[in-house]
Amino acid sequence: MKTVLVSVSNDLTFDQRVQKVCNTLHKHGFTIHVIGREQKNSNPSQFDYKVELIQPIFNKGFLFYIEFNIRLFFKILVTKKDILLANDLDTLLPNQMVSRLQSKKLVFDSHELFSEIPELVDRPFIKSIWKRLENSLIPKQQYGITVSSKIADVYKELYHVNFSTIKNYPNADVNSNSKVDNPFGKELKPIILYQGALNLGRGLELIIDTMEYVSDCKLVLIGDGDIRHDLEKRVIEKKLQNQIEFTGKIHPKKLKNITPFASIGISLEEDLGLNYRFAMPNKIFDYIQAGVPILISDLPEMKSVIDNYDVGEVVKNRNPEKLAFQIQSILQKDFSAGLKKAGKKLIWENQEKELLRTFQ
Repeated sequence: MKTVLVSVSNDLTFDQRVQKVCNTLHKHGFTIHVIGREQKNSNPSQFDYKVELIQPIFNKGFLFYIEFNIRLFFKILVTKKDILLANDLDTLLPNQMVSRLQSKKLVFDSHELFSEIPELVDRPFIKSIWKRLENSLIPKQQYGITVSSKIADVYKELYHVNFSTIKNYPNADVNSNSKVDNPFGKELKPIILYQGALNLGRGLELIIDTMEYVSDCKLVLIGDGDIRHDLEKRVIEKKLQNQIEFTGKIHPKKLKNITPFASIGISLEEDLGLNYRFAMPNKIFDYIQAGVPILISDLPEMKSVIDNYDVGEVVKNRNPEKLAFQIQSILQKDFSAGLKKAGKKLIWENQEKELLRTFQ
């Protein structure tokens, strides 16, 4: 029975991609050992495999990445493993070093184009460091998987390496919400739902501004991130506290029961570099699996979901008043047939075969 040593720089509790990969490999006979990051509400005991968490001294910025990578290197160096699995560019260097030193196979799961994330747009020096790291490490990677065919194309074009696409679809076992009380209160207003990180470039400022023109609806933002305080301040300035709610992070299992109560699920990423341009956010598929129509950005990978399935609409105009009109229009339409069809196809179980082929 082969042991897969998994590295991830965040808290496994809220990383559904890493959880699904680990669960699939564990279910098919691999021994799983995860090394991740300890954060508030971390609960490693909830998993069926070993999870070891590093508690960093530095919690953000470049010092965090330096500290985490040094500590990660020594952890994986002395830990039993047959196969290494590095999640994202920020764990790849120590894994490649150990892979070479100990002649271990290494799989790299690229969740995004790390050097193209919006947080680096106005930080050219830091971006150049990540880009040099990417240029050095990616061409040496023999086994690669990623969440988007467009990201795979970029790696092929730039670095002449082949990455398999394993999309971040949800599991098909979404819990029934029949016995769950409406988590959004007794007002029964249509809910516009966003679930994910509250970070730069997610279109969150736009949807807050749009709520000034949306009547008799409530916006619920589930998640946390770098710009949460700024968003909360914006809501107060616009006197929209009665229309907009911040919940903070919610455990994925609980979230599955909450999402079906929404009327629209949004993913309004901005075109801030290749990472968002080619993004395929997992929240889109979570909405679909929950039977919730989607409103998404006019970006190629995201738009392909609308082109292939009648599950919602692409944003026609990012002007708040016009976007509000489109939201009101979506609320009057029936997407149930398309959602039901897509919900049967866009599931993790249909991605497992390619994942297992890579590891076997």
